[in-house]
Amino acid sequence: MIRPAAAALAAVLLLSSCDGAEPAPPPASSPPSAERPPVFLASDVPDGSSGSLVAVADGEVVACEGWGESDREAGTPSGCDTIYDIGSVSKQFTAAAVVKLQMQGLLSVTDTLGDFFADVPADKRGVTVRQLLTHTAGLVESLGDDYEPLDREEMISAALAADLVTRPGARYRYSNVGYSLLAAIVEEASGKDYEAYLAEELFGPAGMSQTGYVLPDWDQTDVAVEYDARNRAQGRPYDHPWADDGPYWNLRGNGGLLSTAHDMGRWLLALEGDDVLDERAKAELFHPRVLEQPGGETRYAYGWVVADTPLGPVTWHNGGNGWSYAELTRLPDSGAGLFWVTNQSRSSKDGWSLERLRPSLTETVAARLVED
Repeated sequence: MIRPAAAALAAVLLLSSCDGAEPAPPPASSPPSAERPPVFLASDVPDGSSGSLVAVADGEVVACEGWGESDREAGTPSGCDTIYDIGSVSKQFTAAAVVKLQMQGLLSVTDTLGDFFADVPADKRGVTVRQLLTHTAGLVESLGDDYEPLDREEMISAALAADLVTRPGARYRYSNVGYSLLAAIVEEASGKDYEAYLAEELFGPAGMSQTGYVLPDWDQTDVAVEYDARNRAQGRPYDHPWADDGPYWNLRGNGGLLSTAHDMGRWLLALEGDDVLDERAKAELFHPRVLEQPGGETRYAYGWVVADTPLGPVTWHNGGNGWSYAELTRLPDSGAGLFWVTNQSRSSKDGWSLERLRPSLTETVAARLVED
């Protein structure tokens, strides 16, 4: 899993010279507005790479397009509606589900593991939902491989039995296990399947019909094939071991959601309004809480990283599995945001690595969004 590190984005933004409806993003072929220069150019990405990008500003989508091919064997071009694995960007949907449940009066972030599960060991009984959200519960990072067949009860049992790495509340320590437990808590509090709750309470109100694990009615040809650094096809996400209702529980809740640039643009716009989350819930979601590193400048909120700049806060999260890589970024004070994803994060032949390029695609496009 890729870890967030917003300092590089903040540094670039410091150098830039910046002076309830759900509009559908334009198709990839739409020309840019005459009032705004293009925010995405083919030269922003390495030759041979592929992916999709959406950018929003001033309450509308200003770019939504793809580059390269989503399936190189079939010659399928990447587009705004190509479906990708968004990796740990999934965590902010789990976090949004938790604050939505709190908004509905169905849980509190001060509730503990002992409030939701039976037979919780004494060392973990007082771990709070907030500590899970902020990676301060002291849990191990993972329980095994993403695609290991681990069901819900096995995950809960193994997570509760594992030794703590740090004392709960003591420090930030990134944990995918914590977010899988949060997915189970979403089910306990709502009485619904995790994906069903997200679809009904988040994706539906935001107009996102192409985001989920198995509920959307996808055409397989629209789902991107993933490629390794040697350009070898690794199949589509569900070609790896999945349960009938989505990925197994080493991945569920902390990663593995599939989505499109089109849908992620709708999500960015939904976060500017209150159709999904009210102002109090969004304040809870985005409040910077714990330092990622001692003496560092970035803080983890709930499923988001926050960095302060003269432009105001920058919030973001990224994710990857070694093949696909995604970044989601918001500039809340300017109402701008962007999401981009690739189905090949690096190339050993051509020597590029999209998640390590600096200035990155995120930084370049974000700077253009705030220039005007």
